[in-house]
Amino acid sequence: MKNTDIRVDAYIKRSAPFAIGILNHLRKQVHKACPGVTETIKWGFPHFEYEGMLCFMAGFKSHCTFGFWRGDLLKGLRDKANKTGEKGMGQFGRIRTIKDLPSDAILNKWIVEAAKLNEKGKSTVLKKIAVKKKTLSVPAYFTKAINTTKLSATNFKKLTPSQQNEYVEWITEAKTEATRLSRMKSMIAWIKEGKPRNWKYMDRYK
Repeated sequence: MKNTDIRVDAYIKRSAPFAIGILNHLRKQVHKACPGVTETIKWGFPHFEYEGMLCFMAGFKSHCTFGFWRGDLLKGLRDKANKTGEKGMGQFGRIRTIKDLPSDAILNKWIVEAAKLNEKGKSTVLKKIAVKKKTLSVPAYFTKAINTTKLSATNFKKLTPSQQNEYVEWITEAKTEATRLSRMKSMIAWIKEGKPRNWKYMDRYK
């Protein structure tokens, strides 16, 4: 493999034993399908770049994740993401064994397609989402929950606009009242600790 990053080597080495094989496999497939890819570490976990952000992987205590930055534009992958997106970051849910991944042929096909999208510079769904986040409306019940304590109100203001929007989206997209209340309880607890919505995926909070 060319264009590897020693920080990714270190990340994989310190991962849970079950995750090492999965991460090495994903890394190998990305380089195989896109020889010109380069590696880096962003937000505490490995990312692969080729004419822009291509894909990422991460290892946790009991599962791994893998995803494409332009996943919504990859044929056949959007439906899969809709089915597994709630179970883990990325489009493949919580990966506990290599068997949880699609075949190498299918995975490589998506990697190649994602690389071609970057080469073409095609507009991504991610850009549309970024614009949408700037105009999110905050419901009264959300503001009331945040202002329940001085600590939660103060810490929420310290979050970046995108981190604040991540919480708003998470709460407002709940499909049931029970889910919304459960998420709000978790949100307040995390905010009091100064944690963003996706803190579980950041090395500094592990």
